Amino acid sequence: MNAVSNPSVYSIFTAVSLTVLVPTGEITGSEMTLVCLADFKAQAQKQLSKTSWDFVEGEADDGITYNDNMAAFKRIRLRPRYLRDVSNVDTRTTIQGQEIDAPICISPTAFHSIAWPDGEKSTARAAQEANICYVIGSYSSYTLEDIVAAAPRGFHWFQLYVQPDWDINKQMVQRVEALGFKALVITVDVPILGNRRGNKRNELNLEANIKLKDLRSPGEKNCTLSALSSLPSTSFCWKDLSLLQRITRLPIILKGILTKEDAELALKHNVQGIIVSNHGGRQLDEVLASIDALREVVAAVKGKIEVYMDGGVRTGNDVLKALALGARCIFLGRPILWGLACKGEHGVKEVLNILKTELHTCMTLSGCRSVSEISPDLIQFSRL
Repeated sequence: MNAVSNPSVYSIFTAVSLTVLVPTGEITGSEMTLVCLADFKAQAQKQLSKTSWDFVEGEADDGITYNDNMAAFKRIRLRPRYLRDVSNVDTRTTIQGQEIDAPICISPTAFHSIAWPDGEKSTARAAQEANICYVIGSYSSYTLEDIVAAAPRGFHWFQLYVQPDWDINKQMVQRVEALGFKALVITVDVPILGNRRGNKRNELNLEANIKLKDLRSPGEKNCTLSALSSLPSTSFCWKDLSLLQRITRLPIILKGILTKEDAELALKHNVQGIIVSNHGGRQLDEVLASIDALREVVAAVKGKIEVYMDGGVRTGNDVLKALALGARCIFLGRPILWGLACKGEHGVKEVLNILKTELHTCMTLSGCRSVSEISPDLIQFSRL
């Protein structure tokens, strides 16, 4: 089904944004061999329209943080240990008490239907097959019910942009609880949109053009919840976390923490986890690369809550380095959309499998037989 021919499936786009963000075509897996995430990136750029590509890859300002997210990993060297029995290497781990097959999960990213007509439904099916966590975003191309129905056995967290209207927040929380979501991920670094020049050049005004359709559950005729605003509350602050904690028993994960001061405040306010993230370099430019901020946050929480990270992960070596620095797992953003743009659900599966296979390889070559054996002793920071 062509994405434009059925606009009712979209949760967010207005007619204006729909016409510029749809995929340019489809490619079957038999037409290409993609062996690493960089291959998927190159193919996805060919596959998507310029406006779509600029939206997916868009960075804030000069892209300093966007580029440093990847470059920072290359400043870290590995210190492998040999003469260990690595005949059986296990990539499984747990997050918030639930087992996953690899410490490689999916970040919340918006509008998956810009890359593939089935959008988040394809992503959810791929995550379910890989037995990993998928954080479904507030701004999705399909309703939550549709996404969960596509992958009913999936491990799902929900990313919430806290709204000024607390009745809306409460109804959203109740809805995701009823759908079986296992945690709330609160994105904290978007009180306003970052200065994304590519969107401006393409005259893609997200704040004006993006909205959510009616958020009623299927079959529900009367509901005071009409739509989320395009951006979260600018007044949401630490003291408001207690309001969330009163309306849900789900674990609360804060996404976007970059400093020890905020990590310590997260502990003080009894959240269950932190995703170290700079929003892929799309918000405030010239902040620390995620992998660099990770060390500071991990040291601050002292093992009392789980810490995860996203930003710049492109290889299995990158995953290994993040785990060695204290991340419980990593989350992928843009590479998931690359996979979708290339091959839909199968592309996402391939992206996840490539990264898992690369992680398994570098664990084996480093003498790590399980995720628990990955430690800070494995890495050294380069002087380059």
